[in-house]
Amino acid sequence: MEEISISKIYKRKKNDRDIFQELMPYKVKEILLIATYYDAYTIVREGQFSDKIVGEYLQLNLYAAPRFTSVATSEEAAEALETRHYDMVILMAGLDKESPLELSKQIKTVNPDIPVLVLVNNNSDLAYFDRAADKIKNNIDRVFVWNGSTKIFMAMTKYIEDKMNLEPDTKSGDVRVILLAEDSVKYYSRYLPLLYTSIMTQTQKVISDEGDIDELHKILKMRARPKVILVSTFEDAVEVVDKYLENLLCVISDVRFARDGKLDDDSGVDLIKYVQAKNMKIPCLMQSHDTDNAIRAMQVDADFINKNSDTLALDIYNFIYTKLGFGDFVFRNQSGTRVAIAKSMEEFEEKLKYIPDESLLFHSKRNGISTWLMARGEINVAKKLRRYQIEDFKSVKDLRKFCLDVFEASRIKQLRGRIIRFRPNILNSNNYVVRLGRGSLGGKGRGLAFLSNFIENIYFKKLIKDINISIPQTAIIGVDEYDNFIEKNDLYDKIYIDKNYKKVKDLFLKGEIPEKLSKKLRLYLEEMKKPIAVRSSGLFEDSLMQPFAGVYATYLLPNNDSDIEVRYQQLITAIKLIYASIFTPEAQSYFSAVDYKIEEEKMAVIIQEVVGQEYNGKFYPNISGVAQSYNYYPFSYMKPEDGFAVIAIGLGKYVVGGEKTHRFCPEHPKLQLASIEDQMKDSQKYFYAIDMKKENIDLIKDGEDAVTIKYELSEAEKDGNLLHCASVYDFQNDRIEPDLSLRGPRVVDFANILKYNQVPVANALSVLLNIFKQAMGAPVEIEFAVDLSKGKDGNPTFHLLQIKPLIRQEMSIDIDMSKVVKDKLVMIANKGMGNGKVDHIRDVIYMDLSKFDRTKTEEMAEEMALLNQKMKEQDRQYVLFGPGRWGTRDKFTGIPVLWSQISNAKVIVEQGLEDFPLDASLGSHFFHNVTSMNVGYFSIKNNTEQNFVNIEILDKQEKIEQVHYFKHVRFKEPLEVLMDGKKQTSVISYK
Repeated sequence: MEEISISKIYKRKKNDRDIFQELMPYKVKEILLIATYYDAYTIVREGQFSDKIVGEYLQLNLYAAPRFTSVATSEEAAEALETRHYDMVILMAGLDKESPLELSKQIKTVNPDIPVLVLVNNNSDLAYFDRAADKIKNNIDRVFVWNGSTKIFMAMTKYIEDKMNLEPDTKSGDVRVILLAEDSVKYYSRYLPLLYTSIMTQTQKVISDEGDIDELHKILKMRARPKVILVSTFEDAVEVVDKYLENLLCVISDVRFARDGKLDDDSGVDLIKYVQAKNMKIPCLMQSHDTDNAIRAMQVDADFINKNSDTLALDIYNFIYTKLGFGDFVFRNQSGTRVAIAKSMEEFEEKLKYIPDESLLFHSKRNGISTWLMARGEINVAKKLRRYQIEDFKSVKDLRKFCLDVFEASRIKQLRGRIIRFRPNILNSNNYVVRLGRGSLGGKGRGLAFLSNFIENIYFKKLIKDINISIPQTAIIGVDEYDNFIEKNDLYDKIYIDKNYKKVKDLFLKGEIPEKLSKKLRLYLEEMKKPIAVRSSGLFEDSLMQPFAGVYATYLLPNNDSDIEVRYQQLITAIKLIYASIFTPEAQSYFSAVDYKIEEEKMAVIIQEVVGQEYNGKFYPNISGVAQSYNYYPFSYMKPEDGFAVIAIGLGKYVVGGEKTHRFCPEHPKLQLASIEDQMKDSQKYFYAIDMKKENIDLIKDGEDAVTIKYELSEAEKDGNLLHCASVYDFQNDRIEPDLSLRGPRVVDFANILKYNQVPVANALSVLLNIFKQAMGAPVEIEFAVDLSKGKDGNPTFHLLQIKPLIRQEMSIDIDMSKVVKDKLVMIANKGMGNGKVDHIRDVIYMDLSKFDRTKTEEMAEEMALLNQKMKEQDRQYVLFGPGRWGTRDKFTGIPVLWSQISNAKVIVEQGLEDFPLDASLGSHFFHNVTSMNVGYFSIKNNTEQNFVNIEILDKQEKIEQVHYFKHVRFKEPLEVLMDGKKQTSVISYK
């Protein structure tokens, strides 16, 4: 397959957090205050000034107040500006008004980009600056008047920040804009502190309504508050309206201000008319000294405030909260009576489902819903709603449905590909991962979150046609809940001192789940009615360097009991057993093998919808599989980089357990070299499914197999699930036909899917493996399940269940066979995997083939476990020789060892016996661990000149121990093991 450039197809969608990070690139951190000693004293008030400024900022949850540096003379100011960077200069103009004007000119000459503001002591001084307007317009950005409150400094700072950040923030963050058209210094010096205080308070309220939000996100969210843009001419106001119309939250305008360079009595009215003509339903407020202008305001559908009012501050406050949608949303009926109240978006959406039609119409006519949404930063939803009139809907029912659909679509769009905190009403989606508890997601959890994010940032419909790519609905309990569980039940000393699995398991089962998590799990089960898989996600599991594949437990639950308490108990039992699985002997062996301490491991838990459908009391997917982007056993014209996949009918337990599966290369799905006889012999004969009728489920006694039952393949045919997955052996013509109407043995070869491409599974795998190996920077393995029933757009769905790195240690060795002494060869193999040179091993464990009995393979596994334990205690690695497929679940096709039972083997050599399969357990957890630990893994079907094991040499070595099936011998000198991973050739020789 042609390499897909990931950089061209991965279009990372920015989430809110990304956008908030980009907002407010310009921050005022350093302010130079230039004032005479007397003027400074009137403000600074004996050192309380800085405390007050910081207090104002903290009160509004603004996390970084600017630092003020105060100087008294122009010389000190020049020196200060030379020695440090300042973001803003404030000139105090008291008794001496000429000096500040001259100084502003000097500052702008040297630093033309630095904002310079003037603060006058009282209103009577403003007349001087009005007269000097022409002189100061190029050197002074704004004049403000001191009104006795340090809030003016906060307003001056925010005024500059908003002015500088307006364009980038509206572009990247779609932030809202409040336009204030006012030329009176006296009044805008009052309005701005009021507006900023109200805006900050509203933003804080929106943040608090979100509940579970971290400190960083709070800071970032404060950046997304509405901008207040102050203008003093008609032309500047129109420019803001035209440029930022889509973002306008409201317009507050004086009646009389400059137009065409002259004061115009109609500027304010015409500005509001201009805004209203845009038909954007933007709230407008007109304010004036002259109460007669109230009639003019009414004529242009604007509110009115009297500038001379004794309650000016309260009047502005009321306008902001009633007209701009700040505060809670109060649902009212036609008479204005309150019928419901919503404090958050979640409450609003819930109330919208049930409020009377009369109330919905009342607010829709007045544009109240979109205004409230706009004030809370829900700009996309507000804009969608504003486009429609009541007349566009046939009934109130249609209007209500439309509003709820817009909410739903917007929420999904915002959350796609993200990890989001748990809320019951958002569970039924696979567009994101839900977090049920704090802390790391663990290895598997990280992989799932990565898959979710990737699916939402790549347009797969273009790359993979006729099949949907998805992850199942997924919720994750973070590792902090594991710590909370141990702390709540006072288990730390008890579990880490003894580490006895049986005792630890009993302690975990007796422990209580923390109350907060328990409540969430009950709410989760109220919404989730499908079968669920409860899976481990340890910190080290599936990590990039040491994957712990298959070491911990997974529990499947039908989740269909009519009593939610029964379902809850099953779920928390599964969670506790997964917590305890850190202490299983297998896990402890693995910790020892990779040199990790058990105390370092912590456990997250994944709760995931099981892929599939229910058929006659059985629940299972049509196809489960594992695929790897690197194939250690290519044949014919396959290349290792083409990868491979193994698939089967039913639950994935069959595949990862290393049982008989259908193996193919996604790049060459039609390539099949096996004989008809081999295809029939190696075909799947049974499958696993969840028994949905099972009662009295006992996870403690029956473990991971508590609800999974092995069914004959004929059951899948009765369920109608062999149609695309199986063919039939035609005796008369001695061939395999994909026609189930024929009589004869069924052969699970997925011919209709792979050979005739009725479902593009092979193409999906090719694309996904190609993309993910680039994304992870290493070969990868993915687990997946396919549901052939009609999903979105009428297509089947390919569900990604897990991703992990397939680690290959690249240490290339080129074996020169001409230099190999054949008499010294213990083994030579040209089929296998592994890289590098091993020259420290003296021990070999091998089977006495004369005693091999395919019905006793479980006894052989137990013997190996004992031998391996002794090798571990002596800290000795060894080479292992033995027949058949190692690490399989099926005891009749190989030795069913767990990884922990041969964990000290550095090289594994599988030997062929007649009528005993030798194909490696590709796709199994066992196989994954072999590759990730860089264990040499070779197979020798029968002894030839190019492939053999020299048992005679082994028999001549010092015998350390002989048990019933195995012999342990030791060479005098270390063996030399050479593994050429590229050519798949290996030799073991002795000295």
